[in-house]
Amino acid sequence: MNEKIKSVPTVSVSYVRNGASTKANALGMRPMQERAYEKRGEQYLLIKSPPASGKSRALMFVALDKLKNQGIKQAIIVVPEKSIGASFSDEPLSSFGFWSDWHVEPKWNLCNAPGNENGGKVKSVGVFLDGADKVLVCTHATFRFAVDAYGIEAFDDRLIAVDEFHHVSSNSDNKLGQHLGQFIGRGKTHIVAMTGSYFRGDAESVLSPSDETKFDTVTYTYYEQLNGYEYLKQLDIGYFFYSGPYVDDILDVLDPAEKTIIHIPNVNSRESTKDKVREVEHIIETLGEWQGIDATTGFQLVKLPDGRVLRIADLVDDDATKRDRVSAALRDPAQKNSRDYVDIIIALGMAKEGFDWIWCEHALTVGYRASLTEIVQIIGRATRDAPGKTRTRFTNLIAEPDASEEAVTEAVNDTLKAIAASLLMEQVLAPRFEFRPKNPNNGPTPGFDYGEGGYDPSRSNVGVNHETGQVQIEIRGLAEPRSKEAARICQEDLTEVIATFIQDKTAVERGLFDEDLVPEELTQIRMGKIIRDKYPDLDVEDQEAVRQHAIAAINLTQQAKQIVAGGNAVEPTTNTALIDGVRRFAMDVRELDIDLIDRINPFGEAYAILAKTMSEGSLRQVAAAISAKRTSLTPDEAKELAVRAVQFKRERGRIPALDSQDVWERRMAEGASAFMRFKAEGRYE
Repeated sequence: MNEKIKSVPTVSVSYVRNGASTKANALGMRPMQERAYEKRGEQYLLIKSPPASGKSRALMFVALDKLKNQGIKQAIIVVPEKSIGASFSDEPLSSFGFWSDWHVEPKWNLCNAPGNENGGKVKSVGVFLDGADKVLVCTHATFRFAVDAYGIEAFDDRLIAVDEFHHVSSNSDNKLGQHLGQFIGRGKTHIVAMTGSYFRGDAESVLSPSDETKFDTVTYTYYEQLNGYEYLKQLDIGYFFYSGPYVDDILDVLDPAEKTIIHIPNVNSRESTKDKVREVEHIIETLGEWQGIDATTGFQLVKLPDGRVLRIADLVDDDATKRDRVSAALRDPAQKNSRDYVDIIIALGMAKEGFDWIWCEHALTVGYRASLTEIVQIIGRATRDAPGKTRTRFTNLIAEPDASEEAVTEAVNDTLKAIAASLLMEQVLAPRFEFRPKNPNNGPTPGFDYGEGGYDPSRSNVGVNHETGQVQIEIRGLAEPRSKEAARICQEDLTEVIATFIQDKTAVERGLFDEDLVPEELTQIRMGKIIRDKYPDLDVEDQEAVRQHAIAAINLTQQAKQIVAGGNAVEPTTNTALIDGVRRFAMDVRELDIDLIDRINPFGEAYAILAKTMSEGSLRQVAAAISAKRTSLTPDEAKELAVRAVQFKRERGRIPALDSQDVWERRMAEGASAFMRFKAEGRYE
């Protein structure tokens, strides 16, 4: 391997392969679909489930019941792009045990119709609304224009099913989000929202908090999905650094023997050579000897040094005729189960969400994508189960910083985003944590395995429900959510809270590179602010409960990973290793309490990985760039520390001391002093 590239997977998880997620019940429903169907009577339903878990078919089951039994006149399925419309084509559900088949009249699948989104297709929606047919499929764009044309009332008593729901935003500039808010306000439509991203957007919430509380949520985790596969047993995720043009080094991470989707960098990114066509040509030339183009599919044929001929699909070509022929060949249903049909797909803006190639073993992305949602979607391309496919991986190839200050700043941003994506995926891939306060009255919960020796009332226990994949962890001093909404957030939305936290540049920069950091400044102050901003309608006690649950989730995952790897994150782990790591951490500490968890830097393990993957010189450059812009205590930070100081006084009966041996106590004292100074200066008026 080229010495310039250091490849260390940041996440390596193995699964048990019990086949549960692919087994169907008497109605032909897989576990996630059955879970969704149980809530088919809800007016507003949010399905959060990984790629390939069967969201499209889950919607079919729910929609058919609403059309027959719940007084719904019609179902309108809304997808982000035309290619995804094929996921909702006819399905003979009755042949698998259901009481009805799914049928869409060809003229009502507007994803296949000619013309632009705001022309004849909008008129077709109007004709459909006035007709007797039951199901229509269209793009987000067509639907937005149709709502503008016919008004909210025209969709009364209908089901609106929104696929890839993370495209929606509560931002006033997001038209689809506006329309959904109006539908919910009127209350006369049913809405089913589906997403595989586990968190809503990267900066904006999808729905306003008041609208979100109306949704009932079905959550099916990556852990459940992958643990229940028949073939795939290991997933590796890593970010790797290189220097020089990426096309010179790509073979150091690209294995021609693996079925691979390569996403080349955006032309505006630092990694791009500004000539995307030449980049594709360079990749092909690097792989082997070009043999021509397959006349039927348009695939590039490349002969490897060992004599094998690769079939490469180029989706980057600006010639629309060529690109469309290749794209159509990839969608050929007759070839879906043919492993040897294509070997490598090279894309830029295509082959992401909704793209179904079950044989993909490696998703290789060059340059950082601005959206964590997009990264999760790209990883989903490689997590399909397929015969003979036992291991899969995602690689994010990122340029190391060079000497210029501007480039260093951009490199720092890309590096922080890559770390954020890695941390997010660790949470997504982990089992569902269920935290509960440790108290003398606790006992074992039926269905949970507490390890060797069983439940121990004298210490914090870690129990596992092997059937549901839930992990129950007792934590002394943990605050419990009091309201229904806070409980929902702790049960369903912790990954989304963590996604917001790990995208907070200040938190990541300080967590990675501030040698003087007191961890509580991140776990209490920074996370506390994020919770208040994200959930302003919760009372103070519930905000604190959500904060504690979120920090416990991220820090216990990080500590378990450290224990499992023995300080070396390179080694792959068994399917129970993360759970075993949590259990060992709980047993090794004197007492697992929330104060201990708050004293852990959430980014400590991420720095250990970064130190292994980036050259020492580049790491110093990044640290220097971050240190150069570090600022002193802000009025907002001082206020937050003063609030914690008041809480400290309430609990201890004294104010925090500036000369304390405890660094967190000193920091609270400094913050309280700064708060009084800022207040006297009129900084809070």
